[in-house]
Amino acid sequence: MDLYSLVAGLPLEVSHYSLEPLEHSTPVGWTRVSTVVRLEGAGHAGVGEDVTYSAEDQRVFQATGTALPLSGQYTLDSFCRHLDRVELFPSPTETPSHNLYRRWAFESAALDLALRQDHRSLGEVLGRVPGPVSYVMSLGLGEPASCDPLRSVLELYPEMRFKVDYSASWTAATVAALAELGRVDVVDLKGQYRGAFEGPPGSASQYQMVAEGLPGVWIEDPEWTEETAAVLRPHRERVTWDAILHSVADIVKLPVPPRSVNIKPSRFGFLRELFRTYEYCAARNIAMYGGGQFELGPGRKQIQCLAGLFHAAAANDVAPREFNAPELLPGLPISPLQPSPTVPGFAPQF
Repeated sequence: MDLYSLVAGLPLEVSHYSLEPLEHSTPVGWTRVSTVVRLEGAGHAGVGEDVTYSAEDQRVFQATGTALPLSGQYTLDSFCRHLDRVELFPSPTETPSHNLYRRWAFESAALDLALRQDHRSLGEVLGRVPGPVSYVMSLGLGEPASCDPLRSVLELYPEMRFKVDYSASWTAATVAALAELGRVDVVDLKGQYRGAFEGPPGSASQYQMVAEGLPGVWIEDPEWTEETAAVLRPHRERVTWDAILHSVADIVKLPVPPRSVNIKPSRFGFLRELFRTYEYCAARNIAMYGGGQFELGPGRKQIQCLAGLFHAAAANDVAPREFNAPELLPGLPISPLQPSPTVPGFAPQF
């Protein structure tokens, strides 16, 4: 039986729902806004988180999004299919991926509620035991690039490992310093990001400098051109992908067959497609690691749960949300995170 079939038939009763706004101001002046979707029924509540990046879309949703026709008796699958007939955005979004982010909020809340009503955890329903979740901390190096942000973290957490955001200001000295630290697992080239979060332009010489200077590191999301492909081809077993992945079909059409991919559940939107992707990668020995989207609420616990079930030992970019605080404090949960495999529901398993 495929993974989705194991959860599809879970009974689900929805009596009403509510929305909770969340906000977080970052040190760089960006305010992250997200929305918790809370479905209730039969004395239980299930939660999901909308990670749509547009603060305007979020605030419109929070103000006008509580009149959707969701009440009823369902299976989890029939509820998800019901969402096909519901307009989740009060006004159309200009960013297609945001439709998937909001869909994920409702489907993950429904999964959480169905599991709680069934008094089982996701691991129990799937027949999988979650493992301790290794995580990395995602950081940029500032402008001009410096390893000082990493060193500051290592003063408090000397065993921390990192996913580092590349910028065009990197030099050979930057790469050498990262290599000397020996704490980087992934370099995100951000060559596949577009729009407000567009990354630096692809540079064959810079990519070659990174690939050769950090030989044991995953190289994520290069801009794939004839020139960059030529310098990355000798390192293709370390090239991995993230921002353009929303389905199995997106993995199939990658320019080179991947050895690893970054799975961000909210990018996939649909539980059915997410589980299909887990199965596709496992069947083809494609390694997976988890990623987040600056979740402020239950979404972070949920991606930690999924990492524990499907790729616990990988370089998962799912650090506890406290690591995104303006001031890093001591005493935060260190890697690996320990699961609570029999707690009912989706969100509370870590």
